[in-house]
Amino acid sequence: MSRIQARFAALKAQGKKALIPYITAGDPHPKYTVGLMHALVHAGADILELGVPFSDPMADGPVIQRATERALAHKVGLKDVLEMVREFRATDEQTPVVLMGYANPVEAMGQAAFAQRASEAGVDGVLTVDYPPEECQEFAQLLQAHQLDAIFLLSPTSDRQRIDMITQQASGFIYYVSLKGVTGSKNLDIEEVGSKVASIRQQTDLPIGVGFGVRDAATAKAVAAVADAVVVGSRMVQEIEGSSEDQLLNNVVKLTQELRAAIG
Repeated sequence: MSRIQARFAALKAQGKKALIPYITAGDPHPKYTVGLMHALVHAGADILELGVPFSDPMADGPVIQRATERALAHKVGLKDVLEMVREFRATDEQTPVVLMGYANPVEAMGQAAFAQRASEAGVDGVLTVDYPPEECQEFAQLLQAHQLDAIFLLSPTSDRQRIDMITQQASGFIYYVSLKGVTGSKNLDIEEVGSKVASIRQQTDLPIGVGFGVRDAATAKAVAAVADAVVVGSRMVQEIEGSSEDQLLNNVVKLTQELRAAIG
């Protein structure tokens, strides 16, 4: 059982839902990333989603695009991100870490080398936005051979055939994109999300996390009522972007605690 599977099982036994905050590795500066990861855990995060900086983040809205640009300005790449995870693991062996990113850095390193190095660094799951399931069978198998969960996105437009294709390859959890558009978009329809999540549950026993539109505690609470996990990305990155260096950790902790309290 992977760390991700174990965490969801433990939360389910307690009648709780997972809080999964996202931050971009290297934002606002590489020296803060590991400290931010630990702060998120202490404030109530159950799983960490760590963005791998990439020059063309097609699924991400302007907030995360700017975070990526800040990280890239410090020349943070995939190798650096893996070292950050390794450093985090030195004092936290329990909290699952998911890398979210794009195919190009993985291809540059090589799929096999990436899987091995990610596993050795202490990564638990990998979500690669632009690896379509039609072309991802071998990569998903490679990840799982290295005890890494292959995590996939589903969206409001995913039909039953595509859901089936993805759930056959996925492990850890399913990430449901709650709306059409990029990260940080507004106008989240909770009733529609609940209906789609219920439909996906008919085709998989994997936990379902919902993200791309959770902007505050009230939305997080509503999403937690219909999903197994709440993913908060743009709102978390926005807090980082708007914080001075001396208030960075305090502000991130405060937001995380608010979200944790709302989710229950």
